[in-house]
Amino acid sequence: MTATVQQRPAPGGTVRAWLAGARLKTLPVTLAPIAVGEGIARSLGHVSWWRTVLTLLFMLGFVLGTNFFNDYSDGVRGTDDHRQGPARLVGSGRASPRQVLRFGMFLYAVAIVTGAVLAATVSWWMLAVTAYCGLAGWFYTGGPRPYGYRALGDLSIFLFHGVIAVCTTAAVQLGHVPLLALGASVPIGLLSCALLTTNNLRDIRTDAAAGKITVAVLLGEKRTRVYYALCVTGAFASALFLAEARPWALLVIAAVPSAAFPLRRVLSGARGRDLIAALEHTCLLLLAFGTLLAIGLAL
Repeated sequence: MTATVQQRPAPGGTVRAWLAGARLKTLPVTLAPIAVGEGIARSLGHVSWWRTVLTLLFMLGFVLGTNFFNDYSDGVRGTDDHRQGPARLVGSGRASPRQVLRFGMFLYAVAIVTGAVLAATVSWWMLAVTAYCGLAGWFYTGGPRPYGYRALGDLSIFLFHGVIAVCTTAAVQLGHVPLLALGASVPIGLLSCALLTTNNLRDIRTDAAAGKITVAVLLGEKRTRVYYALCVTGAFASALFLAEARPWALLVIAAVPSAAFPLRRVLSGARGRDLIAALEHTCLLLLAFGTLLAIGLAL
């Protein structure tokens, strides 16, 4: 008999593993609100390319950094030991906790420096936004009492990827937060919550076993599916209200077909890995919706 040699993960992981750890497939949750904020700024004034670049660096630094911090925190707690979704760096052993933590810190450093530049060149209120984003991102799953383990993740996602992202993007360009940005942040925030819900619905059993109390764990599987549908339909409904100020906001109706597949998958009772496709299509829905809304608000 020939002995089977079991390969151990590389100490630093592979490039593919690190890219997967960045969760690049979920980038629409970051790009969509930036696009909407830029569209609002264009309709009310002008858009500066260098401010756009700094906004992207600021948002991506915190979002990607938080993804790695979540990987680290969930990994050391054992939450990802039996996850049904894509393997995480720490939970799968592809990278050490220290490596993942350091890379998250590097990305946060990029975001913090960018925030400081925006504070010096745009407004000092960006220091408060930077502090909020940094603390909220770390304590989502980090620290002794992470609020992401206490069913507050959805609220945080709505605030950061909806209100904060859209309003900050517009304010960086215009110097103030227009009322239109607050209204436009609602549908984007709701779709961001829908994206998180597909993830939490998939992990509902493993999260409950690990003591991670999400909104999905509190609601239970059946009501979580209804909650997902309400987030999606609520996004379209709230966008229609924007049409009173910006009639071209009705362009978002063209994104309705993109909602059909994930809604059908979630409401039909898909579980575990079968929900990965729903998550991916919710990302595409968010990207399509955000792009159309940004165009509609800019016209």
